[in-house]
Amino acid sequence: MKEITTDDLLQKLDNGETLNLIDVREDDEVATGMISGAIHIPLGEIPERMEELDKATPYVLICRSGGRSGRAAEFLEAQGYDVTNMVGGMLDWKGEVEFK
Repeated sequence: MKEITTDDLLQKLDNGETLNLIDVREDDEVATGMISGAIHIPLGEIPERMEELDKATPYVLICRSGGRSGRAAEFLEAQGYDVTNMVGGMLDWKGEVEFK
């Protein structure tokens, strides 16, 4: 499974790279702030909503600490998706967040 640190992800975003971010936290967690542009798909909904994702598109998966997003990444990778887990999760995130 591919991984990216929060610092590397922030640097890519600051450099203007377009990244496809999926936040797998629960509703109450994303209410505390999400990385701008992230799509919210709670971990439990990944199996039924993976059809919304394009297998040709790379995605970065995000959660609170990197555990749930890691499990989601393993699952999606096994289904043929191009995914990367953000290790450290939102606990390590030093960038801006937006509130939905």
